[in-house]
Amino acid sequence: MGTRGLHLAVISLLLLGVMVAGCAMRPATTAASGAGRSAPAPAAGAPGSSSASNPSGAARPVPSEFVAVRDLQDIHFDFDRYDIRPDDAKMLDANAAWLKANADRLVLIEGHCDQRGTNEYNLALGERRAKSTMNYLVSQGVQANRITIISYGEERPLCTEQSETCWAQNRRAHFLVKSR
Repeated sequence: MGTRGLHLAVISLLLLGVMVAGCAMRPATTAASGAGRSAPAPAAGAPGSSSASNPSGAARPVPSEFVAVRDLQDIHFDFDRYDIRPDDAKMLDANAAWLKANADRLVLIEGHCDQRGTNEYNLALGERRAKSTMNYLVSQGVQANRITIISYGEERPLCTEQSETCWAQNRRAHFLVKSR
């Protein structure tokens, strides 16, 4: 292979890598019933569009249609972790009880991170946090088809100070609901 052919091969591989990587500034959304496949969907209030799983062809939830309710409390995570802490499991038990008592509601779980780490890493970590939260609720009897998750990574902080106390507030799963 000549120098020109080698250059074309390298450029082709670089372009392919850029196309596969995509844009990391978009929040990732997943419907609980079909993890693994994704298609574009608008995300109100978020830059660009989100990626949502929707194998059944049903309409994807629009985040702006969901609202916070006082009865569903956020849970928090340790730095660079997505496992449910024991105190937060108790809070999730209460959230699950509320969701089971309000079976006419759909729930959107937002995964959030602090600002440390790359945008890509934080979007993935936020999604893992939302998924582990969803899995816990499902294990407590909440129907998976009522749950959708979205990751905002570091894009929607509650606190913007440069301290561990502030960062800890941002590492969370947040709950929003809407009627079916």
